Amino acid sequence: MVLLYNLHPFGSQQVVPCQREPEQFCCGGPDALFVASGCRVEAFLVLGEELCQPRCAFSTLGRVLRLAYSEAGDYLVAIEEKNKSTFLRAYVNWRTERTEHSRVCIRMVGHNVEAPFCESFRDQMSIIEIPLSEPPLCVSCCPVRGDLLVGCTNKLVLFTLKYCSINEEFSVLDFERSLIIHIDNITPVEISFCVGYVAVMSDLEVLILKLESDPTNGNRVKHRPQKNSHQLKQTKGLVCDNEASQLESEDFVICLKPMELLGEECEQSGISVKLESTGLADEKVKYLSVQYLLYRRFAPDISFYVLSDNIKLHSLQLLPIYHTGFPPDGKSLSQEKELLSLFCFFSLPHVGYLYMVVKSVELMSVYWYPEKAQQAVLTPLFLHVITSQSLQCFTVRCSAAVAREEDLYVNTVLKACPPVSMDVCALRIQLFIGLKAICHFKNHIILLTKADPKAIPERRESPKRLLYRKDASVRSRIASTDEAGWNLYIVNTIAPVQLYKEMVDYSNTYKTVKTQSCIHLLSEAHLLVRAALMDGSQLEPSEKAELLEAFKESCGHLGDCYSRLDTEQSHLTLPYYKMSGLSLAEVLARVDWTGESESQKYEKGLIFYINHLLHENLDEELSKMKLVCGFILEPRLLIQQWKGQIVPTELALHLKETQPGLLVASVLGLQKNGKIGTEEADSFFKVLCGKDKDTIPQLLVDFWEAQLVACLPNVVLPELFFKLTSQYIWRLSKRKCPDTIPLRTAEDLINACSHYGLVYPWIHVLISSDSLADKNYTDDLSKLQSLICGPSFDVASIIPFLEPLSEDTVAGFSAHVLCRTRLQEYEQCIDTLLHRCPEAVIAYANHELKEEHWILWWKKLLPELCQKVKCGGEKHQLYLSLLKETLSVIAVGLDLRDFLNVLPEDGAATFFLPYLLFCSQKKSLT
Repeated sequence: MVLLYNLHPFGSQQVVPCQREPEQFCCGGPDALFVASGCRVEAFLVLGEELCQPRCAFSTLGRVLRLAYSEAGDYLVAIEEKNKSTFLRAYVNWRTERTEHSRVCIRMVGHNVEAPFCESFRDQMSIIEIPLSEPPLCVSCCPVRGDLLVGCTNKLVLFTLKYCSINEEFSVLDFERSLIIHIDNITPVEISFCVGYVAVMSDLEVLILKLESDPTNGNRVKHRPQKNSHQLKQTKGLVCDNEASQLESEDFVICLKPMELLGEECEQSGISVKLESTGLADEKVKYLSVQYLLYRRFAPDISFYVLSDNIKLHSLQLLPIYHTGFPPDGKSLSQEKELLSLFCFFSLPHVGYLYMVVKSVELMSVYWYPEKAQQAVLTPLFLHVITSQSLQCFTVRCSAAVAREEDLYVNTVLKACPPVSMDVCALRIQLFIGLKAICHFKNHIILLTKADPKAIPERRESPKRLLYRKDASVRSRIASTDEAGWNLYIVNTIAPVQLYKEMVDYSNTYKTVKTQSCIHLLSEAHLLVRAALMDGSQLEPSEKAELLEAFKESCGHLGDCYSRLDTEQSHLTLPYYKMSGLSLAEVLARVDWTGESESQKYEKGLIFYINHLLHENLDEELSKMKLVCGFILEPRLLIQQWKGQIVPTELALHLKETQPGLLVASVLGLQKNGKIGTEEADSFFKVLCGKDKDTIPQLLVDFWEAQLVACLPNVVLPELFFKLTSQYIWRLSKRKCPDTIPLRTAEDLINACSHYGLVYPWIHVLISSDSLADKNYTDDLSKLQSLICGPSFDVASIIPFLEPLSEDTVAGFSAHVLCRTRLQEYEQCIDTLLHRCPEAVIAYANHELKEEHWILWWKKLLPELCQKVKCGGEKHQLYLSLLKETLSVIAVGLDLRDFLNVLPEDGAATFFLPYLLFCSQKKSLT
């Protein structure tokens, strides 16, 4: 099952300035992009989200068919075609290439380099010819060691990367052919290689092997067959190639059955693997034996006369994850690369498979695509998939698997992590027409688009053993040279912390419903942060600190969710709260003791957390906990009566200083349950804060705001509105700051309470000119503006009380204009804004002059601006700019005749001509 959300993992995009249509492209290291077309390769420098510029270009000796880059060794390898023959060449020292016609050195692999040439090697690119006995079909570079694996028909050839020392100061990169892996009965279409692990893919088969240097002491990989995988173990009656060849005739199609084999069972596939060592005796790594890990075969669709692209495998990839040294406390992050886990991905057009293949072979995730996928690329954070019309982003479970491999305390009372088996989800399906190819590096996705839907890249056909008919004709479809438009894009993925915050915000929509949906999305957010922290060596200190803070925050959110569940997973409350770093008092401060929402009640999870802490002898905090948990049922813990007067208890005074939020929530609960009246509650906070009858403490304002958020049935809304607005206005008029820090900001109230409306966007423009030094002053203003913008507020009732707030101040001016706007006095507001703050008038008109009031654009705003422009003055240029924006809006909404009628009769024709032209052309454009 794949859940679909509508998040925004993709950010800005830019076009790669290629000179020719790309035929192959790949990413290089942290900042390079290579684009091949014909016999030419362009290299681009990619830095940040905006910079993509040509770095160099060089000619190849043939047309590039395949292209790969190795960060280890910083070399580029290409399979090239010339005169109907294919060749393998490596391009090293390419960064020194100045121009396309600069001198290059061409040498044969393994040949000794003469010392006199060493100086020239420093400053020029070298092309290493790598001869092979059979034509190369595909290549892969080891991301750790830089070794090169080449796929040929029925064999793989491994070239070890080495450095030949010329002198003490200089060495030359070279390769040594060290191993030939003979693989019968499979023709590789794609291969992937990583520190001894080899993945081979044909059109319908995938084989994963492990090359072992010490077969006696090597760690054997465990195999975990999946209950849901399509596994057909056939030890008897297996159709082998020899038998199949005897049955072949012109009237039969031989189709082998699908199967999944693990470990030594892979030998039943009919594929034999033999190693032939060709390296020197003193090799550092010498592979002596091979271990089968996985064999997967898929069934073709026999409705096709030949093997169709609709059922071919694609996008084979091995993704290594290294030891990170990532601890939850963030005290140390190792920068050493040591392989911790390895993942293998491959895909059919409508479904993708992700396996873990190091310490165990296990199918982790199955991705069902909503439409046919053309290519996919796996990263530690996401799986990016392209179809002909969309770019899709799926979540992955790599970080969940790595967490369990790296930390033995996961799945204990100390630490937790979302399960590997959790359903994956699609974060975004972004419309993107004409996608043809994709690659990825760092936070960049490279996309090739072509407008011609018939352009199909060349692909080798399936091997004979899978689907064969003697008279079948295969048409090779090669993209025409006269293609329609194409583009190569760089799409930047947004920062993990930014996406994490969006996911947390998105999860809030599920908080009112007691389901697993909130936990699922928060778990995805948690795994995203874990994945971003897996490679700490690539992070800046500030990024690392921000991610660690987000990690702890996500643990707190998950602890909150599990504490509200009455399920068998409620015990996870304890490890997540422990990982969050929250103290008991901080956890209790997050509890909704009022029980306003049925879905927010705290169940077994919180009880389990408390009971576990009881055994940890947290005497000081437990004493607080027992009091806090009891005062809703026993009000005398907080409030006592003395001679008819309300007297706060010592506990209430203590909570006022240490946990004011808990105190406000508790009194709110007492009021909701009828154990304290409205006037008594107001009096309680005044006495508690030592204020007289006429002075309003901030804690009482916090309580009023909490009442409004809670929507208590016994609270009269107009009275509550009056209390809050009077206090906001009084403090704004006197420039008084609250006596304590407010518990909720204006943004918090807008997010939590429907009575606080979103502040109109033009207000932000209006008040941006005011340099208010005190944050609390601006927060009071935002709260007042938000109440006025709210749907429940009676604007007419506040007008008399705005008098203390002078219109000479930005606060008073904004409040008065806002009230007049709510009363639909638009013309007066336009006059006021044009006089006091013309910068805000267009934003005001865009927001307010709609529907039946849209006519004021040309009845009021246009004439006023024309008059202002005629009068000139120091703001002439500003009014001229506003006039142009107004004309643009009116030209969009009116037809040509009406537009002519609203123009001033004494206006300059040349000034209005562009808008007239746009208006006349609008219909044809539409």
